[in-house]
Amino acid sequence: MISEWFQRVGSSIPRGFSRYFILELLKKKERTGKEIIDYAVEQSNGIWKPSPGLIYPLLGRLLDEELIKETKDGRYQLTKKGNETAADVDKINDIVRKQLEVLFRLSNVGRFVAIDILEKISAMGSILSSNFAHMTDDETKKYKHFLESELKKIQGKEVQKKGKEIKIE
Repeated sequence: MISEWFQRVGSSIPRGFSRYFILELLKKKERTGKEIIDYAVEQSNGIWKPSPGLIYPLLGRLLDEELIKETKDGRYQLTKKGNETAADVDKINDIVRKQLEVLFRLSNVGRFVAIDILEKISAMGSILSSNFAHMTDDETKKYKHFLESELKKIQGKEVQKKGKEIKIE
Protein backbone atom coordinates (compact mmCIF):
# COMPACT_ATOMS: atom_id res chain seq x y z
CA MET A 1 0.00 0.00 0.00
CA ILE A 2 1.38 3.41 -1.00
CA SER A 3 1.24 6.05 1.69
CA GLU A 4 -0.77 9.21 1.19
CA TRP A 5 2.44 11.26 1.45
CA PHE A 6 4.08 9.29 -1.35
CA GLN A 7 1.03 9.60 -3.60
CA ARG A 8 1.02 13.39 -3.08
CA VAL A 9 4.74 13.71 -3.82
CA GLY A 10 4.63 11.32 -6.76
CA SER A 11 1.63 12.85 -8.47
CA SER A 12 2.19 16.58 -8.23
CA ILE A 13 4.55 19.22 -9.52
CA PRO A 14 7.00 20.22 -6.77
CA ARG A 15 6.38 23.52 -5.07
CA GLY A 16 8.35 26.29 -6.75
CA PHE A 17 8.73 24.32 -9.99
CA SER A 18 6.47 26.64 -12.02
CA ARG A 19 8.74 29.62 -11.44
CA TYR A 20 11.81 27.82 -12.77
CA PHE A 21 9.83 26.18 -15.56
CA ILE A 22 8.89 29.64 -16.86
CA LEU A 23 12.45 30.96 -16.58
CA GLU A 24 13.80 27.90 -18.40
CA LEU A 25 11.15 28.16 -21.10
CA LEU A 26 11.78 31.86 -21.70
CA LYS A 27 15.52 31.18 -22.14
CA LYS A 28 14.64 29.62 -25.49
CA LYS A 29 12.17 32.19 -26.86
CA GLU A 30 9.57 34.81 -25.97
CA ARG A 31 6.12 33.45 -25.13
CA THR A 32 2.68 34.61 -24.04
CA GLY A 33 1.09 33.31 -20.86
CA LYS A 34 -1.20 31.08 -22.92
CA GLU A 35 1.77 29.67 -24.83
CA ILE A 36 3.47 28.83 -21.52
CA ILE A 37 0.35 26.98 -20.32
CA ASP A 38 -0.08 25.17 -23.65
CA TYR A 39 3.58 24.12 -23.71
CA ALA A 40 3.35 22.69 -20.17
CA VAL A 41 0.26 20.67 -21.07
CA GLU A 42 1.83 19.43 -24.31
CA GLN A 43 5.20 18.48 -22.79
CA SER A 44 3.60 16.66 -19.85
CA ASN A 45 1.14 14.81 -22.13
CA GLY A 46 -1.71 16.49 -20.28
CA ILE A 47 -0.58 15.40 -16.82
CA TRP A 48 0.23 18.94 -15.70
CA LYS A 49 -2.29 21.63 -16.63
CA PRO A 50 -1.20 24.86 -14.97
CA SER A 51 -4.12 27.23 -14.63
CA PRO A 52 -4.14 30.88 -15.67
CA GLY A 53 -4.62 31.56 -11.93
CA LEU A 54 -1.16 30.09 -11.34
CA ILE A 55 0.73 31.35 -14.38
CA TYR A 56 -0.39 34.99 -14.67
CA PRO A 57 0.20 35.98 -11.02
CA LEU A 58 3.57 34.23 -11.24
CA LEU A 59 4.42 36.20 -14.38
CA GLY A 60 3.45 39.33 -12.43
CA ARG A 61 5.88 38.43 -9.64
CA LEU A 62 8.65 37.73 -12.14
CA LEU A 63 7.97 41.14 -13.70
CA ASP A 64 8.11 42.79 -10.25
CA GLU A 65 11.43 41.06 -9.57
CA GLU A 66 12.70 42.27 -12.95
CA LEU A 67 13.53 38.73 -14.05
CA ILE A 68 11.29 39.09 -17.11
CA LYS A 69 9.80 41.91 -19.13
CA GLU A 70 6.74 42.15 -21.33
CA THR A 71 7.17 43.02 -24.99
CA LYS A 72 4.84 45.28 -26.97
CA ASP A 73 3.06 42.27 -28.45
CA GLY A 74 2.24 40.79 -25.01
CA ARG A 75 4.99 38.20 -24.90
CA TYR A 76 7.40 37.72 -22.03
CA GLN A 77 11.17 37.53 -22.28
CA LEU A 78 14.03 37.17 -19.83
CA THR A 79 15.94 40.21 -18.69
CA LYS A 80 19.69 40.13 -18.04
CA LYS A 81 18.92 39.47 -14.37
CA GLY A 82 16.54 36.69 -15.42
CA ASN A 83 19.22 35.07 -17.57
CA GLU A 84 21.67 35.17 -14.65
CA THR A 85 19.08 33.59 -12.35
CA ALA A 86 18.32 30.89 -14.93
CA ALA A 87 22.07 30.16 -15.23
CA ASP A 88 22.30 29.77 -11.43
CA VAL A 89 19.36 27.36 -11.52
CA ASP A 90 21.18 25.33 -14.19
CA LYS A 91 24.19 24.99 -11.87
CA ILE A 92 21.97 23.85 -9.01
CA ASN A 93 20.24 21.35 -11.31
CA ASP A 94 23.62 19.85 -12.22
CA ILE A 95 24.56 19.48 -8.54
CA VAL A 96 21.25 17.85 -7.63
CA ARG A 97 21.30 15.56 -10.68
CA LYS A 98 24.75 14.26 -9.76
CA GLN A 99 23.75 13.66 -6.16
CA LEU A 100 20.57 11.86 -7.17
CA GLU A 101 22.43 9.62 -9.63
CA VAL A 102 24.55 8.31 -6.77
CA LEU A 103 21.54 7.82 -4.49
CA PHE A 104 19.57 5.94 -7.17
CA ARG A 105 22.52 3.58 -7.64
CA LEU A 106 22.58 2.66 -3.97
CA SER A 107 19.21 0.85 -3.76
CA ASN A 108 15.63 1.46 -2.79
CA VAL A 109 16.83 3.27 0.34
CA GLY A 110 18.69 5.65 -1.96
CA ARG A 111 15.47 6.29 -3.86
CA PHE A 112 13.62 7.12 -0.65
CA VAL A 113 16.40 9.46 0.44
CA ALA A 114 16.35 11.06 -3.03
CA ILE A 115 12.62 11.73 -2.80
CA ASP A 116 13.10 13.27 0.64
CA ILE A 117 15.94 15.44 -0.67
CA LEU A 118 13.82 16.60 -3.61
CA GLU A 119 11.08 17.73 -1.26
CA LYS A 120 13.56 19.61 0.93
CA ILE A 121 15.22 21.22 -2.09
CA SER A 122 11.85 22.26 -3.44
CA ALA A 123 10.93 23.90 -0.12
CA MET A 124 14.33 25.60 0.08
CA GLY A 125 14.02 26.81 -3.51
CA SER A 126 10.62 28.31 -2.80
CA ILE A 127 11.92 30.16 0.24
CA LEU A 128 14.95 31.45 -1.63
CA SER A 129 12.98 32.48 -4.69
CA SER A 130 10.43 34.37 -2.63
CA ASN A 131 13.23 36.21 -0.80
CA PHE A 132 15.55 36.70 -3.77
CA ALA A 133 13.90 39.95 -4.83
CA HIS A 134 14.52 41.40 -1.36
CA MET A 135 18.17 40.36 -1.10
CA THR A 136 20.83 43.04 -1.19
CA ASP A 137 23.58 42.86 -3.80
CA ASP A 138 25.97 41.68 -1.08
CA GLU A 139 23.59 38.90 0.02
CA THR A 140 23.12 37.85 -3.60
CA LYS A 141 26.90 37.67 -4.12
CA LYS A 142 27.32 35.58 -0.95
CA TYR A 143 24.56 33.20 -2.07
CA LYS A 144 26.13 32.87 -5.51
CA HIS A 145 29.56 32.25 -3.92
CA PHE A 146 28.03 29.54 -1.71
CA LEU A 147 26.47 27.76 -4.70
CA GLU A 148 29.69 27.95 -6.69
CA SER A 149 31.71 26.57 -3.75
CA GLU A 150 29.27 23.65 -3.41
CA LEU A 151 29.65 22.91 -7.11
CA LYS A 152 33.46 22.91 -6.73
CA LYS A 153 33.19 20.44 -3.84
CA ILE A 154 31.16 18.07 -5.99
CA GLN A 155 33.56 18.45 -8.88
CA GLY A 156 36.44 17.68 -6.49
CA LYS A 157 34.70 14.51 -5.33
CA GLU A 158 34.27 13.46 -8.96
CA VAL A 159 38.03 13.60 -9.43
CA GLN A 160 38.67 11.65 -6.20
CA LYS A 161 36.15 8.95 -7.06
CA LYS A 162 37.42 8.20 -10.58
CA GLY A 163 38.49 4.60 -10.77
CA LYS A 164 36.39 3.55 -7.78
CA GLU A 165 33.21 1.49 -7.93
CA ILE A 166 30.84 4.46 -7.61
CA LYS A 167 31.61 7.39 -9.88
CA ILE A 168 29.69 10.63 -10.17
CA GLU A 169 29.34 11.50 -13.83
